[in-house]
Amino acid sequence: MGDRVEQAPNLSVVVVVYNMPREAPRTLLSLSAAYQRHIDADEYEVIVVDNGSNPPFDQREIDRLSGNFRLIRIDPAPPSPALAINRGLAEARGEIIGVMIDGARLVTPGLLHFARHGACLYDRAIVATLGWYLGYDRQAWAIKGGYAPAREDELLNAIDWPNDGYRLFEIATMDESSCDGWLAPIGEANALFMRRELWKILGGMDERFDVPGGGLANGDAFRRAADLPGAELVILLGEATFHQIHGGAATNAPVESFPDMLARWNKQYQAIRGCSFDYPDLKNPPTYLGTLPRPALARFVRAAIDPVNVSGREPPLGPHFDRELWSLRPAAQPADPTIAALVDLARNEFRAHQYESAAAVSRLVRERAPDELEPQRLLSLIGSWLSLNGPPPERRAHYHSVLGEAYRLLGERAALASKY
Repeated sequence: MGDRVEQAPNLSVVVVVYNMPREAPRTLLSLSAAYQRHIDADEYEVIVVDNGSNPPFDQREIDRLSGNFRLIRIDPAPPSPALAINRGLAEARGEIIGVMIDGARLVTPGLLHFARHGACLYDRAIVATLGWYLGYDRQAWAIKGGYAPAREDELLNAIDWPNDGYRLFEIATMDESSCDGWLAPIGEANALFMRRELWKILGGMDERFDVPGGGLANGDAFRRAADLPGAELVILLGEATFHQIHGGAATNAPVESFPDMLARWNKQYQAIRGCSFDYPDLKNPPTYLGTLPRPALARFVRAAIDPVNVSGREPPLGPHFDRELWSLRPAAQPADPTIAALVDLARNEFRAHQYESAAAVSRLVRERAPDELEPQRLLSLIGSWLSLNGPPPERRAHYHSVLGEAYRLLGERAALASKY
C-alpha cells in the first residue's frame, strides 16, 4: 500500500496576533472547525502569526482547537503587522487566502463557507466582510464611557457565545471603516479574501507602512485590490468580524487623539502613494452573498432608510427618497382636483400605516384615473394588505370611515351612505 498523499487545503486564513492572550484564543475558536459551518476541517487551514508577543502566544491555545492550525512566531518583530501578514501569505497553501490583520476579531460561523464561494464568483473577486465593534458604541467612545474587558465578557455571556455566533450582531456597533457598509463605500475589510494570484499581483501588504498597528496598510491593500482592472467587490451580507477591546494601537486609541493619529497615517500614505487616502472608486456595484440574520437585517434596513449623513455621498435610495411614502422621487400632483384630493387621502393613510384603507382608496382612484401613477405605486407596496375579507376587525370602523370620505369627495352619495 502506498503512502497516503495529504491533500492541500483550498482555503488559507492568515491571522496576526500581538499581546492579546484574552482575545486571540476566542478569535481562533471562532475560526475552528467546531464553530465554522458548511466547511470541513481538512478544507482549510489557519496560519497564526505571532508578531513578537511578550510573552509568546501559547501553543497550547491552538492545540486544543479542532482544525488545521499552524503557529509562526516573528521575533524580533517590527511594530507593524505588514511583515507578519506577508510571512503568512508565503506560508499559505490554499488557492484562496484570507487575511485578518487583527487577531482580536471574532467572526461569524459562515465566514469561511461564504468567503470561499465569493472568491469563485469572478476571476478577480475581492471578498470583504464588514467590521463591527463589540459593545453598543464606537469602541473608543465606549471605553471613554467605562467599557472594559469585564463588561465585554458579560455581553458575550449574555448571548451564550459561542453557541450561536450570529448573535454577535445583537451586541455590536459598526466600526468607522464600515459605517452603513452594505450600501455605502467601505475603507477596508478586516477579513479580506482573494485568490492567491491576486495577492501575488498586489505583492501582499506594503511593508513601508511601518507604524504600530500598520496605519493605513490594511486600507491600502483593500484599495489597491479593488482598483485592479476587472476587480469585483463581493460583500458578505450576514458574515462579519467583531472587534474585542484589547488596547489596540488604532481601534482603542483615545477619542481625542484619533484625528492627529489619522493625520499622521495619511501623511505616511501620501509619502508612499503620492496622494491622500480615499475609499476605492468601484467600477461596478458590489455583489452581495449570504444571508441576513435578524439583528443584522435591522441594521441593514436602517442603513437604507436612515443612512449616516456623510457630506458628498448620495444616500442609498437617492437624494429625494421620502421615507414616509417610500417614494424615490416626488410624484406629480394630479391635474383633476378631485383625483388630487383622493391621492392625498391615500397618502395620508399610508403615512399613518393604515394600509388597508390606503389600498382601497388607491383602487378607487385607479378605476377613475387609470393613467395616474401615484396610486398604482402605492398599491405596488401595500396592495397585498387588503384581502377579500377586508381589514381585521380592529381596523374595520376606520376603514369604512375613510372609504366614506373618499366617496364624499367623489360625490357618490349612495356609496357614501353605505359606508357610514
